[in-house]
Amino acid sequence: MTLAELRWAGRSPQLPISIELEDAAGPASLTLEKLLRVLPGQRYVGVAEWRGRKVLAKLLVGGKAARAFQRELHGARLLAGQGLPTPRLLADGLREGEGGWLLFEYFDNAQGLGDVWRVIEHQALLSDDQQALLGEALGLVARMHSQGLWQADLHLDNLLRHDSQLHVIDGGGVCCETPGEPLSRTKVLENLGVFFGQLPASLDAFIEELLVHYLLVNGAHALPLEALLKEIGKVRRWRLRDYLRKIGRDCSLFSARRGASVLRVVRREDESRLAPLLADLDTAISAGQPLKLGGTSTVALVEQAGRPLVVKRYNIKGFAHWLKRFWRPTRAWHSWAEGNRLDFLGIATPRPLALLELRTLWLRRRAYLITEYATGEDIIARFRPCLDAPGESSSPSEADLQALDQLFAALLRERISHGDLKGSNLLWDEGLQDGRWVLIDLDSMQQHHSTRRFAKAYARDRARFLRNWPADSGLFKLLDERLPQVPGTCPE
Repeated sequence: MTLAELRWAGRSPQLPISIELEDAAGPASLTLEKLLRVLPGQRYVGVAEWRGRKVLAKLLVGGKAARAFQRELHGARLLAGQGLPTPRLLADGLREGEGGWLLFEYFDNAQGLGDVWRVIEHQALLSDDQQALLGEALGLVARMHSQGLWQADLHLDNLLRHDSQLHVIDGGGVCCETPGEPLSRTKVLENLGVFFGQLPASLDAFIEELLVHYLLVNGAHALPLEALLKEIGKVRRWRLRDYLRKIGRDCSLFSARRGASVLRVVRREDESRLAPLLADLDTAISAGQPLKLGGTSTVALVEQAGRPLVVKRYNIKGFAHWLKRFWRPTRAWHSWAEGNRLDFLGIATPRPLALLELRTLWLRRRAYLITEYATGEDIIARFRPCLDAPGESSSPSEADLQALDQLFAALLRERISHGDLKGSNLLWDEGLQDGRWVLIDLDSMQQHHSTRRFAKAYARDRARFLRNWPADSGLFKLLDERLPQVPGTCPE
């Protein structure tokens, strides 16, 4: 295969692929054995064999190949030129009209810090493991900044640990202000905003403590916390908007098909497993365990390849109901969007896996949503012993209450209202070390831009939540005292 042919290979070309390339020693065959990242028609990154050794190959094709190649090459040379730890560039080349290639040394048994973080991210906030990882990352970022470099797309997956040494990868995002001289404070704040903006917002209280790791390596500038938090907020808002734009289109995360008769969006990693279920959802619902049999929606627990899933069908009750619904986004789409929003923000909810809308000449009809299944009892059942056995000893456990504090703090921070915060929509998940509360039934959820509207919506949520228990009970009074209030919405 040639680079020109690789451009049309699609997202999942059949491996191995042999491509004739050349370097200073002459032509040789590159055998691509495993793909790590694919941008169809533009970029193929994978593990390959070249002149008898294993390499990391970046193959750039398509109309933008020449520009992408120069950017990658420039970034790799900048990192190496400033003595920063980065995989060695072994060979590179560009063929006019076909594409370019960069071959790097490959590190066996290397760990991306993003993968390490995903293992420890649910530990207690700023645990020893988290502090060690983030401190190590910030130390390398500080080294880059002290040499006048920064990585525009700075995140943990671009930092690779091999033999106890941290390396910077992905030279395509590396930029330079003045080589060898410390980066300006403005650029430092912007780049640290990108770094912290991709970490959970719950860590914001520890940013000042984490900055010590950075300043020990690069103390060229004072870094005002308020200015840094402003940059972090900008990055988080941009990342959320960018992510929500992807949930309805074909990309590396989602497989999407739009047409006059159907809209189908599936998480790409689950596409093959969910295909049999998506082919006949009504039969699966009929055969599954009913969870809700309502007029406007039907919910069933189904099993797919040994995995419990929840399928929710949004029904059309009749012609009059259809006239109200066909012209606007379906409730399935709204729940799909809000579920992905919560998942992105790190607020616990069953992960949305697939959306299916049936249409007639683009006019919406019935719709379906598939999510993971959340086990665990709801908050009314979990707190029932506190009502049945009054007394101080009958209060909910501190772990339960702290998890509730964290959930409401996250809703306040993100200005999110649930819209129907009855007890059956809040489930206890013991999957984590200390447990957490999981939100379900997101049909009425909303993220507010207006502070005033959010305050009113949050007040309704808070009041609805407290109505799960008698107003004269000790549990009601405990929760009323504990739950945060928005000023001006609740009596003191």
